[in-house]
Amino acid sequence: MSKEWGPLSGLIGEWESDKGGLDTAFSHSKDEVLASPYLEKCTMKPFGPVDNGKQSLFGLDYKSAMWRGDEENPFHTEVGYWLWDAATGEVMKGFVVPRGITVLAGGTADVNATSFTLKAALDDPQYRIGENKYLAKNASSLSYVINITTGADTWSYDEVTMLRMNEFDEPFSHTDHNTLRRVG
Repeated sequence: MSKEWGPLSGLIGEWESDKGGLDTAFSHSKDEVLASPYLEKCTMKPFGPVDNGKQSLFGLDYKSAMWRGDEENPFHTEVGYWLWDAATGEVMKGFVVPRGITVLAGGTADVNATSFTLKAALDDPQYRIGENKYLAKNASSLSYVINITTGADTWSYDEVTMLRMNEFDEPFSHTDHNTLRRVG
């Protein structure tokens, strides 16, 4: 793939988790923190350029879904865009989760980077988390950090979302880790 997608080039394609990911989260139904394995499917389709005046972005249109065990319906889905601005080295991930959360995370990377980190926070002026009223009151996302590493036909992520939850006195660290392999 062309250099226009910079460090996002290694993410282009169709992906599935190889051995499964691990989601560490609070289970409301069991009233405890659980570490749950999950399977994932993800597609990332290239597009661009998209011009904002003098800014030119290349991106990936992505959809991702995760399932625990033999669940029929995914427990988590995301839709959004990964974006690359070659002029500034800015990498962004903008996505929506159908629980009433939107995130624009960002960071910088070299054009040939095979690993990079993106961050967002509830009160950040550029890379921000938006959430509905229920979540703001009961399980507010304070920050989001994702570390990406790409390989020849794999990519991995380590993700940490810090939550202010009514069930805990201190912020809770919700984590997700997975390695996906190219299937198309």
